Amino acid sequence: MSNNFDTITHRKAQPMTTHRIGLVVPSSNVTVETEMPALLARHPDASFSFHSSRMRMTAVSPEQLRAMNAQRERCILELGDAGVGAMLYACLVALMAAGPGEHQRVEGLIAEQLATGGSDAAVRSSAGALIEGLRALGATRIALVTPYMRPLAVKVVEYIEAEGIAVTDWRALEVSDNAEVGVIPGSRVMDAARSLDLTGVDALVISACVQMPSLPLVQAAEDEFGVPVLSAATAGAYSLLRALDLTVDLAGAGSLLRADAPAPATI
Repeated sequence: MSNNFDTITHRKAQPMTTHRIGLVVPSSNVTVETEMPALLARHPDASFSFHSSRMRMTAVSPEQLRAMNAQRERCILELGDAGVGAMLYACLVALMAAGPGEHQRVEGLIAEQLATGGSDAAVRSSAGALIEGLRALGATRIALVTPYMRPLAVKVVEYIEAEGIAVTDWRALEVSDNAEVGVIPGSRVMDAARSLDLTGVDALVISACVQMPSLPLVQAAEDEFGVPVLSAATAGAYSLLRALDLTVDLAGAGSLLRADAPAPATI
């Protein structure tokens, strides 16, 4: 009995590995630094610390997005100094607005900059993570909700479709102030989702933006609509876990984040 107890006690005392996550975020973003830690805190076998660097941006406009992207190199230097093991460029529309393939180009440039400083941190972006998550779900036909003004929302739709994924229906909430995006009520997002034609879709993107709150909505929407539901935030968490070679099994955040969950027992 005592040997058994000692073994269990010793096992429980083993510390989990802590992974440092770097986040490059717009200065007005207050959501990704809340939702990403909340998601990854559910991981059963690892712990995480989060380290952010900010790029100035208050209005979600083509001009401010371009000016924000120009601050990228400073942010990468700062996060490289923190010795992060993985990094997420956390502004989806900033890359998608620049045209197809931009996430691959920017992720490559960031990796090169980090390597110059001696870092081999894994590099991901919210734009690339959304595509990765949709492909992991096998989704070829999707619907989505965005907070953006319609011209930017069209850019997001075109970007996704250039990756070979058809966007069959979508809604733009047309909020240009990024601070206001961060407090869009979940009821408004769900109303927009309910207005979509989900016939034949493989997945629903409930929030194509890391600033528009989504974490309380993903599982509820998946349960209601009966299709896989993800967001820029849950896709980002999925991509980071894959980059770090960690199990993807986080409860209560949609089927994408249960990718490695044990199969249900059969009778």
